[in-house]
Amino acid sequence: MDRFDRIYALHGLLRGARRPVAGKLLLEKLQCSRATLARIIEDMRDFLRAPIAYDRARNGYHYAPSGEHPYELPGLWFNAAELHGLLAAQQFLKDIQPGLLDADLNPLRKRIEDILAKQQLGSGELPRRVRILKTAARAVADHGFQTVAGALVQRQRLQLHYHDRASNQVTARVVSPQRLVHYRDNWYLDAWCHLRNGLRTFSLDRVQTPKPLEHPAIDLEDTRLDEHYTRTYGIFAGPARHTAVLRFTPERARWVAEERWHPEQQGEWLPDGRYELRLPYGDPRELIMDILKYGAEVEVAGPEELRHEVMERLRQAAQVYARDGQGRS
Repeated sequence: MDRFDRIYALHGLLRGARRPVAGKLLLEKLQCSRATLARIIEDMRDFLRAPIAYDRARNGYHYAPSGEHPYELPGLWFNAAELHGLLAAQQFLKDIQPGLLDADLNPLRKRIEDILAKQQLGSGELPRRVRILKTAARAVADHGFQTVAGALVQRQRLQLHYHDRASNQVTARVVSPQRLVHYRDNWYLDAWCHLRNGLRTFSLDRVQTPKPLEHPAIDLEDTRLDEHYTRTYGIFAGPARHTAVLRFTPERARWVAEERWHPEQQGEWLPDGRYELRLPYGDPRELIMDILKYGAEVEVAGPEELRHEVMERLRQAAQVYARDGQGRS
């Protein structure tokens, strides 16, 4: 333990004790000598105004009564593990969305790094030692992201223009933001759309000119949002009307059996060594893309409509390569 950890630990021991804590127990818990314990207690009394008293009759230390409320360490206080955890979280947020919390966390980050530097805990190693690899991430403008996030937490409606990829059309919308979702390296906004009068998901990279309105956002219960957004497969929302049955080869099963594709998935090992995965879905588009990644290592056993659609996609892909071969010969 370092000095900060011992102060933090001593405070926890004294605050949670109903009677004086024996010096022997403190030495054991703080893993230090009597001289170090004495210095820690002296520093806490002098610099942190800690009302630490010694009870000779019980041969132990305790917090003496100090006003109406129990004593607490002043200001924002973290031990070394918590400081590193906070820096790791900030680094993660910085990597997945630059600028997300920089304005709010930069002053705190500087203070934390100064504390860690004084304690020789090597905070500068974190950015060098942690890698977050993004694949197929689509860029979102910092200003647009901040506007959407601000309206979300302040519970304001948003006015925006949305460019739908499927139709290649731009529509003006007013939405009540419900949740921000970071999914497969991209950001989405789950919101109540006042134009469509229903729940919709908007890809943030397609949101244009967002502007918060003075009208308060409609608040929907978490249970309703979960029912709409998480029961089906992937990013597509709506009810889960079907159950996909996928059977993976014994080789691929060693990976898939330990993966979580859906919160309500069910899986079992088959006698021949294959692994059968069952999961609910509504819109099959994303599920089909994931199935196709495994090629011959997976078979769609049901339902028949999903099996036929995957077979058709594979047939079309084979035709592309057949045409390519004919053109080269």
